[in-house]
Amino acid sequence: MSLKKIIRRNLNNLMEGIEDGRPDLKYYAFDWDDNILIMPTEIMLVTDEGYEVGMSTEDFAEYRHKIGVEDFEYSKGNNTYTISNYSEDPYRNFSVSGDKRFILDSMMAETGPSWNDFVECINGGSIFAIITARGHTPKILEESIYNLITKDHKGISKQLLIKNLKEYRNLSGEKLGDDIQLIKDYLSLCKYHPVTYGEGSASNPEEGKIKAFKEFISYIKEMSEKLGKKAYVKNDIKNNFIPMTNKPKLGFSDDDPKNIESMKDFVDSNNPDDVDISMYLTKGGSKSNV
Repeated sequence: MSLKKIIRRNLNNLMEGIEDGRPDLKYYAFDWDDNILIMPTEIMLVTDEGYEVGMSTEDFAEYRHKIGVEDFEYSKGNNTYTISNYSEDPYRNFSVSGDKRFILDSMMAETGPSWNDFVECINGGSIFAIITARGHTPKILEESIYNLITKDHKGISKQLLIKNLKEYRNLSGEKLGDDIQLIKDYLSLCKYHPVTYGEGSASNPEEGKIKAFKEFISYIKEMSEKLGKKAYVKNDIKNNFIPMTNKPKLGFSDDDPKNIESMKDFVDSNNPDDVDISMYLTKGGSKSNV
């Protein structure tokens, strides 16, 4: 059997990430809460009577423009509260102090509207960015995803990811490491942007998310250029090569309409011709292209 046929047969077994014998240059950027996962973590608010009330991230996306500006009614379970302001240290569960809890919550959380895209991304070995308003240590986001992978969590396939990563290494002529190291090396190439880590406003994260997205665009352009120079497929025994000519494709999803609106304005004003960018709003559990 010719080398060309062997390669094609192997590539047909891949889920995604390689197309027509080349890396498909498909990249992903995800908001975390209520997009990838519906986390149980709550923002702490205070009522007009001075009691603390936790608010889910989904509800917060709807009410955040009112908090501290005007009192409003908020229903939770069988109770209705009059919310007057943020509690003291309202984002304590979303910051470094909540790092350990984040890993546990990620395993317990229900899947969000972009979960299937996240699974596709991971299983295919595609490079991604997490762009979230949380303020955890960036390494905690990476460790949490590593945990999801090694546990084969809800559709994620560690073996399929390893298979794709090995195929990438074969195509680019890089040496193969052991399976665990392959996963760790892959995750180290991805980007983690908890935009309120260290500084930044959790109540108005748009600016931080735009900055992170801009940095990721530059990063994937650099990655794609490197792939274009070194990732190729031998199509016959004489070492004739198929060069990569496709533009990188980048999708971003977020459940907060204000974040999507700000990001879309940025993309419309600055969208480079050499990157195909798609935006998805996932408010209310559904996904729509915007």
